[in-house]
Amino acid sequence: MQLDTKQSAYTPSARPTTPLRAARAPLVVEKPTLWRRAIEYLRNEGGYVAVTVGLDIWAGFLSVSLAHAWLNQIDTRGTYTWSWVFIPILIAILATRGLYKRRLGDRFLDEFEPVETSAAVAALLALAVIVAVIPPIPVGEVAPPYVRPSELMLKIWICAAVLVPAVRFCRSLTQRYLRRKYRFGKRAIIVGSGPIAHQIITRMQQVPDYGLRPVGIIDDTRPAAVETEGVPYLGTTDNLERAVVTSGAEKLIIAHSSVPDEQLSALAQRAHHLGMKVRVVPRMMDAVGVGATIEHMGGIPLMVLAHTNPKGWQFALKHTMDRTFASVGLLLISPLFLTLMLLVRLSSPGPIFFGQDRIGRDGKVFQCLKFRSMRPADPAAEAFQVKDGSAPGGVEGEDRRTWIGKIMRKTSMDELPQLLNVIRGDMSLVGPRPERPEFVELFEMQIRRYGDRHRVKAGMTGWAQVHGLRGQTSIADRAEFDNFYIENWSILLDLKTLALTVLAVLKSAE
Repeated sequence: MQLDTKQSAYTPSARPTTPLRAARAPLVVEKPTLWRRAIEYLRNEGGYVAVTVGLDIWAGFLSVSLAHAWLNQIDTRGTYTWSWVFIPILIAILATRGLYKRRLGDRFLDEFEPVETSAAVAALLALAVIVAVIPPIPVGEVAPPYVRPSELMLKIWICAAVLVPAVRFCRSLTQRYLRRKYRFGKRAIIVGSGPIAHQIITRMQQVPDYGLRPVGIIDDTRPAAVETEGVPYLGTTDNLERAVVTSGAEKLIIAHSSVPDEQLSALAQRAHHLGMKVRVVPRMMDAVGVGATIEHMGGIPLMVLAHTNPKGWQFALKHTMDRTFASVGLLLISPLFLTLMLLVRLSSPGPIFFGQDRIGRDGKVFQCLKFRSMRPADPAAEAFQVKDGSAPGGVEGEDRRTWIGKIMRKTSMDELPQLLNVIRGDMSLVGPRPERPEFVELFEMQIRRYGDRHRVKAGMTGWAQVHGLRGQTSIADRAEFDNFYIENWSILLDLKTLALTVLAVLKSAE
């Protein structure tokens, strides 16, 4: 089907009052078979909310049933019967906490605390209902066999605190597998033809965990490079309705565009009329963090930008906690640490530790420590050259790793001596990974906002690394993730990063 890609002058009065789809000639779209529609429905993650609610109901049912079996007492007052009220209360609380809304890149760790809190509150409310509807036994009257409501609800809460998160964790793993293996996710159209639109499309394709599939781009200026990534140009913004019908898109992402703001506002309203969910990339995207809020002055929205001060007391607290946890951690792993020291010494001639100049906070140079994992280099060997756009790391040039070095690299145990850097104050447990001075000078000239990473101390692990950016990966992507971490830092984000690090080190690394 040939789409009309001619640009038309936009004037508010020229915009039809009826939907464009009705004003234009009807589209002839081949109707897919029932089997293909079912497959596409599943791939488009149809029924996501219904499946999630169903799994939570099943987990609640199993929790109540196990608590009844666990207590195993005769009940003549209806306590068992009324305890089932826990399930609808739990579902209602989960809904009010927004745990049935689809969000980009949801992780199990993001849901864990709200789910646990919801289970506890649901148990308390169910206990209040039981106490209210079952009258107390009069004083002096012989009580028939019955179940204490408090004891029963305690056991229900314990079961739910384990089963509800466990079921959601299994759902999360299954969803991530389907997104990565079979590209499950909602279809999305991107508005814009510049670098930001290109970056959004690249991120969707590289990280299927977001659950979005780019199926087309619309803009009044034809893009030059997007089609090379397999994303077709679907015409101007006037062609939205036609583009939605042909692509089956349910999401619209408005990136930076030369289209006037009033035309983009009208475009968003038309998308809403088509049943699409609209997301907008803010103009000042570098300054907008997760703590940003929207206030209104009359009908004018005002975005309040949150700010994290790397020189403030919060980071002073972070550095104190880093040194404390690093000291305790080093003490706990001291048998492993000493064993690795001995194995490195026996594997090949040379020192136990390998120190390398790295750039830390405020551009200061420090010696970053690692267990030596390689034999000495051959002076006649050709020097290693980093790939354009990629960060150095991994195996550079000739593979000179020792047998213990290969094991340490795969498990990231060669990084353990950096606990000493943390204790000395050179590094943090979590932060941007440090780079060599010669590469820093190059990247600061080539990569946008790369130098902003040095506002905080370098880390043993980082937000970029737990998202797969290890070894010789895109340095621009690393800078993006590292700056996101700095501008949205919290103790909870550090704990989440450390938890994700445990999963990341289980994967093979060079």
